[in-house]
Amino acid sequence: MSLLWTSQDMIEAMGGRPLGVMPEGITGISIDSRTVGEGEAFFAIKGDRFDGHDFASVAVANGASLLVVAESKLPALGRVTAPMIVVNDVLAALEDLGRASRARSEAKIIAITGSVGKTSSKEMLRRALAESGEVHASAASFNNHWGVPLTLARMPATAAFGVFEIGMNHADEIRPLVKMVGPHVAVITTIAAAHMGNFKNLGEIAAAKAEIMEGLGKDGYLLLNRDNEKYGWLKKHAGEVGLKQVYSFGENAKANYRLLDCQLLPDCSTITVGIRSEKFDVRIGAPGRHLVQNALAVIGAVHLVGADLGKAIHALAGMSAEKGRGARHRLKIDGGSFVLIDESYNANPASMRAAFEVLRDTPVGDGGRRIAVLGDMLEMGRFSDRVHRDLAGPLRQARADLVCLAGPEMLALKDELGSDIETVYRDDADGLADYLKSNLRDGDAVMVKSSLGIGFGRIVKALLDKYPALSDSSTQS
Repeated sequence: MSLLWTSQDMIEAMGGRPLGVMPEGITGISIDSRTVGEGEAFFAIKGDRFDGHDFASVAVANGASLLVVAESKLPALGRVTAPMIVVNDVLAALEDLGRASRARSEAKIIAITGSVGKTSSKEMLRRALAESGEVHASAASFNNHWGVPLTLARMPATAAFGVFEIGMNHADEIRPLVKMVGPHVAVITTIAAAHMGNFKNLGEIAAAKAEIMEGLGKDGYLLLNRDNEKYGWLKKHAGEVGLKQVYSFGENAKANYRLLDCQLLPDCSTITVGIRSEKFDVRIGAPGRHLVQNALAVIGAVHLVGADLGKAIHALAGMSAEKGRGARHRLKIDGGSFVLIDESYNANPASMRAAFEVLRDTPVGDGGRRIAVLGDMLEMGRFSDRVHRDLAGPLRQARADLVCLAGPEMLALKDELGSDIETVYRDDADGLADYLKSNLRDGDAVMVKSSLGIGFGRIVKALLDKYPALSDSSTQS
């Protein structure tokens, strides 16, 4: 296997001190002692709950060939005999290695932020660019102060494209990360009510997301959602920070990557996109109007980095929704089947509404019901009661037959729904899982949606454990 980094290059990039007999180099980088691979470097980062130094011996046992550790922790590592690079601060060293990775790379770099759609757009871009060259993209939602430098440091020197997701829940979080990434193209998927507990209004969220512009060079491309209410402000701000190349996507007649036609189907969407005077027919292999908007951004980014647009469009047809982000399972029950839609990874008002639309458009069998299984949206702050109550209208429009709720914030929605829709409330995810395991039937369509911290992934797991999958459910279409 080829080396990701030589030990000497790592030492120079991080200003570290070698201790022990250094390997020639490493094949990968991990910050998790449980999953570190053979021949990889383990960075002993100190997090909010755990200190990686406490797991250094586990990392070595699992195959790590090199440890990156803090000078101050060295006395406590006396029994660990693996080669080490000793630094003052492990996270800062990872950041330095990330910067070195960016400096050596000749890849076209795309950075994505937005209130919703970051991870879905990143995964679509990963797929769309793969036919044009080697793609490096962040794993899962590695979009924070450790995830971004880790993703950068893991980027092979041979990559033709790099796709980076950059998130935030406070102002001034995106700025240092995007300057590290140094993108050629920056995408803002949309501005919506997320992390509202930390912001006064959408204007403040827009300003925080706009920090991504500061990482672009003057010749960089900015790609904005022209259908979003904050487009005008973002476009104006781009001019103020000196950006000349601002492009847009959306249904708006002036969008550079314009949606001309859209057919939303139960298992996919077909769209026509206009780019200048050309039209392109595109099939998106997963359902949902929100994915159509993401696809427009992806097509725009592919076009702006000069990748093969035809191959990218073909690749979008083969995509499927990710675990926790719309993945579908058809499961056997009572001689028939039901559909389980897994949206358990994240939730805010905009993504809730998008999920409701997907549920609305999902066919049910004879006697089947559309069932929304909903948990709290976190980080809503003083807006929490209102935004949870405001889900009642979209639920009615989605033709939900049964709403299953858990979590203290969802009591507001329970009150708002009243007797309009049959509603079940339990204190937590486990209570709802027990209820659902005894009350589902043939023909149902069940959508599970909550913020990650509410633990609704346990509901999905409980249903997958109880009900066997039909052979076609692995398509997750």
